[in-house]
Amino acid sequence: MVGQGEARGGLHLLKVAVSAGSVEDIRRFQSTRQKSHGFVFHHTRQMPRRWAELLAGGSIYWVVKGFIQARQPFLDIRSVVLDGRPYAELVLDPDLVLTQGRPQGAFQGWRYLVGDQAPADIATGQALQGGAGEAEMPPEMRAELMELGLL
Repeated sequence: MVGQGEARGGLHLLKVAVSAGSVEDIRRFQSTRQKSHGFVFHHTRQMPRRWAELLAGGSIYWVVKGFIQARQPFLDIRSVVLDGRPYAELVLDPDLVLTQGRPQGAFQGWRYLVGDQAPADIATGQALQGGAGEAEMPPEMRAELMELGLL
């Protein structure tokens, strides 16, 4: 598993978390998927051509409500056929790592994200002014502060 602060180098994917209003929504959805399938995954129609680079320490970065907010390291990327159609199955580490919020405009599908363009992780216990750790903030508060441009 890639630890906090280790994902920035290399190549990553950027993906909008459709229907998720928070990182907690992603956690709940993926927890259900893990219980029913035994692992966390995301299906996408296009197989990334640079899959080998993604598997060499890459992560999927999730955009929630217009901000990059979290990432998950890739464990595997494989081809699957669902209802007669080919898909890429992105197998993900079940742990979501919070990242520093960064605005991201809307887009469809996924995009490559080069490591030096990826936002840094928020270390658990990392103190902000006033002593509170951003990672320990209630998700709603963190989202509201990002929308106000204060994080």
